[in-house]
Amino acid sequence: MSRIDELARTLIIGDRSGEDLYGRVFVVSAFGGITNLLLEHKKTGEPGVFAAFANDDRAHGWQDRLDTVASAMIEAHRAVLTNRADVERADEFVHDRVYGARNCLIDLQRLCSYSHFRLSEHMGQTRELLSGLGEAHSAFVTSLLLQRQGVNARFVELSGWRDEGDVSLDDRIKGAMEDVDPATEMPIVTGYAQCAEGLMHEFDRGYSEVTFSRLASLTGAREAIIHKEFHLSSADPGLVGTDAVRKLGRTNYDVADQLSNLGMEAIHPKAAKTLRQAKVPLRVTNAFEPEDPGTLIDDQPADTAAVEIVTGLDIYAFELFEQDMVGVKGYDAAILEALTRHNVRIVSKVSNANTITHYVDTSLKALRRVEKDLAARYPSAQISSRAIAMASVVGRDLNGLSVLTRGLQAIAAAGHEAIGASQGPRNVDVQFIVERDSFDAVITALHRALVEGHDVKEVKNLKRAA
Repeated sequence: MSRIDELARTLIIGDRSGEDLYGRVFVVSAFGGITNLLLEHKKTGEPGVFAAFANDDRAHGWQDRLDTVASAMIEAHRAVLTNRADVERADEFVHDRVYGARNCLIDLQRLCSYSHFRLSEHMGQTRELLSGLGEAHSAFVTSLLLQRQGVNARFVELSGWRDEGDVSLDDRIKGAMEDVDPATEMPIVTGYAQCAEGLMHEFDRGYSEVTFSRLASLTGAREAIIHKEFHLSSADPGLVGTDAVRKLGRTNYDVADQLSNLGMEAIHPKAAKTLRQAKVPLRVTNAFEPEDPGTLIDDQPADTAAVEIVTGLDIYAFELFEQDMVGVKGYDAAILEALTRHNVRIVSKVSNANTITHYVDTSLKALRRVEKDLAARYPSAQISSRAIAMASVVGRDLNGLSVLTRGLQAIAAAGHEAIGASQGPRNVDVQFIVERDSFDAVITALHRALVEGHDVKEVKNLKRAA
């Protein structure tokens, strides 16, 4: 979004004119860095307005951070808007929203100074209020930018700013789009939508994809397109080299789900489910290469078996060993209950007669809490956590490719060892558990062995030979 002026000329307008400009709805996120300032930094955890407000309910340090947000918003839109009148309107928009949010939070603090009210009970609504400021700002600025270039753009707000009532997501979208004519207008829609369901409660900062998918479903879109800063490719170019990676081009929702499980979201799995059920195909493109069709994701199976992507993530192996587990029920359920209670995300799992190991994506601090709970329940059990990594080979159809065997051989040939490996009967992914310090080298070795140098013809021949 910080390069929306460039995208307006290429992706949004390009060589289109007249009615060819329309028939598209754009759902936008906030300008780069704004949501970090409003909530907390996604990677470092540095507190933003929300975190400061939540942790300092009697002081006003959060107000200084809100001033920082206003300055960052103004700087962002002044970098892309060239008309003075547009800049003044955008400045006024920021001042109005920030002033309104400030007054709302001050009133909330004042209310919660009475013992009958608890600030903690309003944190969900506060987080949603603040988050919506970013998308509303970027959508408003984008509509100004496009209008100045002759496009009949329309700012469509779903953030519920000063609206009355608490409506469902579907009703929020339908109400906002009721008078919009996409054939003659270009709706610029906020990625955040205020609704009774409370998007951030379930999806946190993945809410824009949920809004996007629901909008596509309700409007009967021919295709849903996510514009990213990169192509979906066969591996991280920074690891295997830009000359070695391949753009996926075509895959299906099965693969998208596997990527989500590995934290590499092409789209939030629940957003993908919405599109899948509505039979709306998804396309992921590089926004800065608008002439490239990108990667199409639909429900179609592969024409031929092939490895499509090699990826992975750092995880922990959380292991419970209990000699008396053999033939006794209840261990699985107890471990799952503890992991769920402490909000630990499970990536995969293996077990044998007396050991259950969950591969999880979480913090060591959270695992220590789980360990404490289970140790109290099973005092004779040996419970441990180990920092490792998972490399995963994914494809719509891996049948006949001997991925497990060839992958283990490739890892060994590169001078590394797999701690564990698994392959399910559905044959859409194979997982290799490795030491963290060998993860990058393992990804490179797997990509070289399973992707590079294998065109479609070679893969077909390999499948027949198998």
